[in-house]
Amino acid sequence: MRFARVIGTVVCTEKVSSWKGHRLLLLQPTDSQRQDQGRPFVAVDLVSAGPGQWVFYVKAREAGMALPNQDNPTDAAITGIVDDLREAAFTPETLDRGPAPRPVPGAGA
Repeated sequence: MRFARVIGTVVCTEKVSSWKGHRLLLLQPTDSQRQDQGRPFVAVDLVSAGPGQWVFYVKAREAGMALPNQDNPTDAAITGIVDDLREAAFTPETLDRGPAPRPVPGAGA
């Protein structure tokens, strides 16, 4: 998952038709601790993000597939707004394996 902070809005007099109805926002990439990483870039906003919000985004072909018309020139798309993030070390014990399977009535064991 890739994180970024919205730092601005891009205004265009003309857009490709597949972007109509979507804003273009300027993003500053960050790491999971919200520290800046790399140079700002433009992304198509699919979630109505606002200035200062922390978002996650996709790049490359996944960005183009996020729009209804998948034949478009999108390089990056905002696909969610981050409300909270909790990080933990990954170990087999920390996996949520869900509830134990229930026995099927009438099935012999």
